[in-house]
Amino acid sequence: MTKLATVLAFDLGASSGRALIGELLPDEASGQRKLKVTEIHRFPNQPIAVGGHLHWDILRLLQELKIAIRKAFQEGYTPQTFGIDTWGVDFGLLDANGELLGNPYHYRDPQTEGIIEELNELIGKDRLYEQGGLQFMPFNTINQLYAMKKAGSPKLAAASTLLLTPDLLAYFLTGEKVCEFTMATTTQLFQPKEQQWNRELMEQLGIPSRLFLEPIHPGKKVGSLTPEVCEELDVPPITAVAVGTHDTESAVAAVPAAGESAFAYLVCGTWSLLGTELAGPLVTPEAQKLDFSNEGGVGGTYQLLKNIMGLWILQECKREWEEQGNDLSFADIVVQAERAEPFLSFIHPDDPSFYAPSGMIGRIQAYCRQTSQKVPESVGEIARCILESLALRYRQALTQMEALTEQSFSGLHMVGGGIQNELLCRFTANAIGRPVWTGPVEASAIGNMLMQLVALGECADLQDARMLVASSFPIEEYAAAHSQEWDTAFASFERLAAVK
Repeated sequence: MTKLATVLAFDLGASSGRALIGELLPDEASGQRKLKVTEIHRFPNQPIAVGGHLHWDILRLLQELKIAIRKAFQEGYTPQTFGIDTWGVDFGLLDANGELLGNPYHYRDPQTEGIIEELNELIGKDRLYEQGGLQFMPFNTINQLYAMKKAGSPKLAAASTLLLTPDLLAYFLTGEKVCEFTMATTTQLFQPKEQQWNRELMEQLGIPSRLFLEPIHPGKKVGSLTPEVCEELDVPPITAVAVGTHDTESAVAAVPAAGESAFAYLVCGTWSLLGTELAGPLVTPEAQKLDFSNEGGVGGTYQLLKNIMGLWILQECKREWEEQGNDLSFADIVVQAERAEPFLSFIHPDDPSFYAPSGMIGRIQAYCRQTSQKVPESVGEIARCILESLALRYRQALTQMEALTEQSFSGLHMVGGGIQNELLCRFTANAIGRPVWTGPVEASAIGNMLMQLVALGECADLQDARMLVASSFPIEEYAAAHSQEWDTAFASFERLAAVK
């Protein structure tokens, strides 16, 4: 079959990374084009603790990307372009010679403890939100840089350029230094309303404004593999494309909502991001009070969204059970959760006690004990507590978002790896009392591919790209059920969250 285009997408999450080939193919039967996605390489992404800090093993990640590029050609693919998307906020610092100044910090590094409160006192919470438009999260880039400045970091003084994680990896491969727009908006140092860096705030905080490059928007070609990389891998010079390098924004680009004037989405994985797409930022006192973020999207859009702790909590519990010798798959855990008593106890997923790694089971039990609830003990009880609590938190955030935007959403689009947990999808439909539409699973990688196809001229714009998703991947619908039981549970959840 004649291929219209072939692209290579790197999608790096907080625990693993993958490389996927996208092939744009004509479908003679339907007359529509189809996007075929094939995973060619997967690898772990584990942080490294050393000297009291938590770091990303960035050079190991670079090596995995190189392995994937070589493998793509060895397996007979000829990608014309590649793009990289990762988690937000984290960065590397380069010196005047373009060399990396140490391993980048992991967003869960403890250096930012107490920084939010200090900056709120120093700058003012209202000003920080009005200018940055983001939720107050400990890992935001502004907090990391201010913590480094407070600690007298010599890396900060010696740095010439700051590159956010996907741009840093692309620089290693191409030699080109760029700053992609969607990632820039995760820093809390970019002003969404003014569409520019907040250099005045940087100088006030002692953060060198010289570090920041002017952002470019997704869908632009930004160089090719260097001759050295091509020689090392024995491949031709593939072109790099600035995709929606923040994985959330790539995932939203792949939501099959073409034609819907307003839609709600949930990008579900280690983190849960529930939001809606707007033409511009919604930076209001009400949005600040409800702690919603305004992040730049692809196609000139903005995402009004809520960061929710997500399946990280269940992942940490699984890791603990494995350490205890209880080798359970996620499927095993879901089966036990389904058999457990419903609505036994709840947690608020965004409680700070669930942010750090290790000891998650004990912290869930302590939370329930402190809030005078029955303490979950078995695998099924703990897992059900997490999944029901997530579904109820989604309902809460969706309700808040409808109030902010003065819109009513007919249902919820769920994308990402978390949709493979069918119990969570069912719980979410029941909790919100509306249908949930799930798919695609590899949303971030697919959104990454879509912007490459825009750069190649194969997709006209974001709307055209979403139509391609809708015609290429199956969508499953979960209908709502048991609304009265979930209404009662939601009332209990809200009372609990207010007390805690």
